[in-house]
Amino acid sequence: MKMLAWILLLVFIILAGAGLVWYLLTHEAYPEEVQYGVSFNTLYARELGLEWEEVYTAILDDLQVRHLRLAAHWTMVAPAEGEWNFSELDTQIRLAEEHGADVVFAVGRRLPRWPECHVPVWAQEKTWDEQKDLIREYLEQVVTRYKDSSAIVYWQIENEPFLTVFAKEHCGELDSAFLDEEIAFVRKLDPSHPILVTDSGNLGMWYGAYKRGDSFGTSVYVYLWNEATGPIESILPPEAYIAKRKLLEIIFGKKEAMLIELSVEPWLNVPVVDADLETQFLRMSIEKFEKIIAYAKETRFEKQYLWGAEWWYWLKKHQNHPEFWEKAQKLYGAETKDTPENS
Repeated sequence: MKMLAWILLLVFIILAGAGLVWYLLTHEAYPEEVQYGVSFNTLYARELGLEWEEVYTAILDDLQVRHLRLAAHWTMVAPAEGEWNFSELDTQIRLAEEHGADVVFAVGRRLPRWPECHVPVWAQEKTWDEQKDLIREYLEQVVTRYKDSSAIVYWQIENEPFLTVFAKEHCGELDSAFLDEEIAFVRKLDPSHPILVTDSGNLGMWYGAYKRGDSFGTSVYVYLWNEATGPIESILPPEAYIAKRKLLEIIFGKKEAMLIELSVEPWLNVPVVDADLETQFLRMSIEKFEKIIAYAKETRFEKQYLWGAEWWYWLKKHQNHPEFWEKAQKLYGAETKDTPENS
């Protein structure tokens, strides 16, 4: 009996200690106000059959968004070898400046939206060493062109580069030495703006991205799709984001961290335009929208960039379903005045 009592006492001490550690790692005050932004993607707007400038202007004027993440896709900037196209990005940056919006500007080979690694057709048959030279040239063109814009607040280098299990057929293995070179190169080109490096919230360890950047960004996907299981809901509690962030702060020091990709659109295994609305609304409903926003508040990130504005606009304009756009209007207009009491 004495042995059993000692075992029970030991179990109690271990559980109590684990509970105390978890409490210390996850106990954090809510931000006074959540700053909601939007991740806008020119290529995705076109995939939906939309005029990208119409969508972008509606995001600025109708939703009143003032925090943007934009992407300088290599395929868009360099449509042919030796040819540069900045028409879309020039307009996007100019409109952001005119509206007083700030911009997280993502550059690199791996950027938001499938197939993750966006390599121009003309560069796909070149060796990796040749591609690296071309990427350096592309980075120099983009950064030097926009570094003096009043809208730019961060350079995001690549997108979730450590998520190597996703889109490996398009991206291959991570060249971490070249990632370090890209970061150093952009810092040299523009020492006045901080570098943001991102990692997956659901699957990433965060270690590699957090230690490299001046700031850190992560993603939240509450509703996912997996080929083996079909649609699934994440079992990761929002407190896990707080705990991971605090652990990395202990190791590397405190840095600004943000939720750079909060998915509020359906995760589909086919393009949106090829999926019926019933399937889309099963994967992402208004109720799920609300649940995702509530979940994200519990992560305590002050800056949160929603992912899916192009889809909301497509539903409103082409499918007679304005409810997602209208829900977003309220979100951006209110800017989270109903945040729970700090605790």
